[in-house]
Amino acid sequence: MRALPVWLLPAGLTLLVTLAGLDSAQPWRDELATWSAATRPATDLLRLSGTIDAAAAPYYLLVHAWTAVAGDSVAALRLPSALAMAAAAGLTAALGRRLWDARVGTLAGLLFAVLPSTSRYGQEARPYALATALAVLSTLLLVDALHRPGPRRWAGYAVATAALGLTHLVALTLLAAHAVAVLTAAPRTASPGATAPPAAPEPPDRPPTPGTAAPGTAASGTAASGTASPERPPAPDPSPATGGGIGAGEGRRRFRRRVVWGWALALAPVFAAVAPLALRARGQRARQLDWVDAARPGDLAALPGGVVQSGVVGGLLVGLAALGTVRAGRRALLPASCVLLPVLLLFVAGSVVPLWVPRYLVFVVPFGCLLAGAALRTVRAPGALAVVALAGLLGLPDQAALRRTHEWPRSATVDYAGAARIVADDLRSDDAVVYSPRESWLFLDLGLRYHLGERTPRDVLAVADPQRRGDLWAAECDRPTECLAGVDRVWLVVAGRPADPLAAVPGAKGDALRTGYTVTRVWPRPGLTVALLTADGR
Repeated sequence: MRALPVWLLPAGLTLLVTLAGLDSAQPWRDELATWSAATRPATDLLRLSGTIDAAAAPYYLLVHAWTAVAGDSVAALRLPSALAMAAAAGLTAALGRRLWDARVGTLAGLLFAVLPSTSRYGQEARPYALATALAVLSTLLLVDALHRPGPRRWAGYAVATAALGLTHLVALTLLAAHAVAVLTAAPRTASPGATAPPAAPEPPDRPPTPGTAAPGTAASGTAASGTASPERPPAPDPSPATGGGIGAGEGRRRFRRRVVWGWALALAPVFAAVAPLALRARGQRARQLDWVDAARPGDLAALPGGVVQSGVVGGLLVGLAALGTVRAGRRALLPASCVLLPVLLLFVAGSVVPLWVPRYLVFVVPFGCLLAGAALRTVRAPGALAVVALAGLLGLPDQAALRRTHEWPRSATVDYAGAARIVADDLRSDDAVVYSPRESWLFLDLGLRYHLGERTPRDVLAVADPQRRGDLWAAECDRPTECLAGVDRVWLVVAGRPADPLAAVPGAKGDALRTGYTVTRVWPRPGLTVALLTADGR
């Protein structure tokens, strides 16, 4: 086991977990938006970004290229997210090894693998899984750049951070934590605290020699608390680069100036790449996030359960992370900052503008797992693995639920596939379909069109489809009575489960339907209702 790469077990377990039931839950509304955008020609996709969803445009372009090769089945749409979550788990383990040791990295990666949120967003055709992997990669590359500053390392960090911002703008709040790491970095350390690769532990059947760390603890010269071994204090290094001896203060200052300038120069291309996207997304915020409420203090208490997709598992993770922060001391500064600062920044911003959405913070979860791994560092392997297994067992009900539906709360399922089956079972070539409401985030038309494809009835009221409009919604005719002329049968798809579907349709569209049609049959489905209407007197 010790010969295996530290990333292998966490990445492999995460891949197995996320692939299990990958296509069990039908695509929900956000995934339907991804499908609608990604299956358009690239020029139309870019035109869409000028109207709405600019922040997701780079991800849509990625999925556009992917679906051209893999198709647009549920499994194909979600597979990139499953792979990204597996990469996030492996990178989490690698970062844990870099900051502590292989034991912490492995435990953190395994814990991340069994969280319900890992499955939830690893089985969703949205950018959050990719953003999570890039957040850990960016931080890992920062750690390497601080350990051994150089142009190539800063360039790698810049590329990963730019990709992170282009994938998920909110994830750039992670830069606040990176700033903390840069400003507190010391020579020959990769982050706050001693973070160079630890020395190999001695075999477990042999007691540690004087001046070395015991197996499972910090390497020689640093312990879990960051103090030196009492048996053999480390000899001071007189070179300024290591911070000891004459000129140590000047050496630290030179090093800090070097890394601050390196970091600042690395961020220049990041901001250049992300700024146009951020400005365009800012102009769309009122329409894009009109459903989001202002952040309130109670939202912070509910955040762990919302992000982890399980209240009990979220509480367990927070408890372990808090314990790990206390036990790790200075070593916990970077991962703790990567959790707390994005949360606090988004909360403050969300109290002013509509931005507070728990899933926007999924990228902080790996850093919480690192702190939890640090809490388990001194626990014997069977006990530490038992805690990981407990987290997995506690999350099993949520794991099962998220494979039934991706809606939140779980009771808010919208059964697009069920509605499509009803229409398909009694479809005639000259049938039409009408949706109510049309311009809503339920995307009733996209849901039916995804499952029926070319067999979808004619959208009789649509005068401009979403692709032609450069939008996610179609435009309907102003005179529905005229548009419905000559149509004998209409499939009416309405949101919710109204007792009288016709009465639930507002405005001129509802008047035209009530005047000319009679309800023949009604099929209530979770989240929506399908009704078959026939023209009066025909």
